[in-house]
Amino acid sequence: MVKKYDFLVVGGGIAGISFALKVAKYGKVALLCKTTLEESNTSYAQGGVATVMYPPDNVDKHIEDTLIAGDGHCDTAAVEQVVKNARQEIDQLLSWGVDFDREEDSDRFDLHKEGGHSEFRILHHKDNTGFEIQQSLNKKVRNYPGIDVYEHYFAIEILTQHHLGEIVTRQTPNIECYGVYALNQKSNHIHTFLSKVTVLATGGIGSVYLASTNPPIATGDGIAMVHRARGVIQDMEFVQFHPTALYTPKNERPVFLITEAIRGYGAVLRNRKGKEFMHKYDERGSLAPRDIVARAIDNEMKIYGDDFEYLDVTHKDAEETKEHFPMIYQKCLEYGIDITKDYIPISPTQHYMCGGITVDLNGETSINRLYAVGECSRTGLHGANRLASNSLIEAVVYAEKAAQHAISVIDNLTYNELIPPWDDEGTSLPEEMILITQSFREVEQIMSSYVGIVRSNLRLQRAMSRLEILFRETESLFQRSVVSREICELRNVISVAYLIIKQALARKESRGLHFTVDYPKKIE
Repeated sequence: MVKKYDFLVVGGGIAGISFALKVAKYGKVALLCKTTLEESNTSYAQGGVATVMYPPDNVDKHIEDTLIAGDGHCDTAAVEQVVKNARQEIDQLLSWGVDFDREEDSDRFDLHKEGGHSEFRILHHKDNTGFEIQQSLNKKVRNYPGIDVYEHYFAIEILTQHHLGEIVTRQTPNIECYGVYALNQKSNHIHTFLSKVTVLATGGIGSVYLASTNPPIATGDGIAMVHRARGVIQDMEFVQFHPTALYTPKNERPVFLITEAIRGYGAVLRNRKGKEFMHKYDERGSLAPRDIVARAIDNEMKIYGDDFEYLDVTHKDAEETKEHFPMIYQKCLEYGIDITKDYIPISPTQHYMCGGITVDLNGETSINRLYAVGECSRTGLHGANRLASNSLIEAVVYAEKAAQHAISVIDNLTYNELIPPWDDEGTSLPEEMILITQSFREVEQIMSSYVGIVRSNLRLQRAMSRLEILFRETESLFQRSVVSREICELRNVISVAYLIIKQALARKESRGLHFTVDYPKKIE
């Protein structure tokens, strides 16, 4: 079955929905989600949205904080674009029904401060900001004229000249995207979506690791598809581990995040003996940027052989703490932890990908007619380490820039009607699903053991050699199997893991989130 749309959006988080809403007046839009609109990385974002709101804060301070956190690897033009355009996109979110907390008896927004920020500038909704944004956008998009939402549709491949029988390499000039093949998971039929413009908003890569704050759907699908289509992928070595995820004996997924805002509120990191330790590593103490805090916690755990350290908020007013962080308070109570009286056990956990599909200031990828927005893209904003709460604002600013550019070119584009239907001749259902699930577990174990917070060339090379075996086995299985979401996700996490390892091996230094014992830099 062939479906035609002016704009095709793959992904239903803040980036994808924002783009869809912005272009719907200019053409027909399809929005594809591999589960439902409710299940996205956006929904799990606790902290908030970083935006300059009131003096003494200003744009220059936000730019400087972002550049410092990025450890000399940010694209300054991208940083300036996001920070300078942030306020107007906040106004857009408000017009779509998003509710941010305000000060008591005031129209002023209640702002948080997080690690790496020099001022209070984090707009939030309690401690579940992402959920509030997602619910508001879902209400807006579900019945919006001109937008067709396809839930439980899994994008398998982006369509390029390769699907017309041409040989496409990384040196091929003017690669073009004509849409995607997508699996309807309810009917198990593969549909061809032809589009004039395609936008990838497929989120993060958390499922590459054993433990992550991302939902299980975060399998790096967009990054993997662009890699296979010979597009440019960059900065994959910069995987952000959130310093403070709730430690529990069980391997829950997603791991529950203890927002950085709680440290801005006054929480202090302590070791298992109850001693504050962050000032040994950075003069900013518990409010140092994430890469520094994560490495410091990892170092403390290794020194004492601990599985976790502590976050202490017991010195703050109990009622105020419960009011500001109701979700964290309730979640910890489920484990018998009263955060107003007890220390919170925490450990660093995979959280965010700073690299991804390389895009320009308009969100355009190296493949013509293809845009990428949100976490799957590499804009240059985050550099070697993302400043807290900069990701949601990046998503909406780049959705705006991509939308404006796509609108300006849409009338000059046509559909490519020559794309053939998906060919699954000679395939069969895999006899043993255990082959897929076991390989998936192996990828998670390899990445968690060898490609974590602290790396070495030896560990990376060992990871690569293990991964190459899994790649060959999986490609062989894919070629002879009827397409399923499971086999496609396995292919994708292997591609993403390969890119992380390859680009980590290529970086002959420690910078930001990439810390290697072969090129040591003191833990700042």
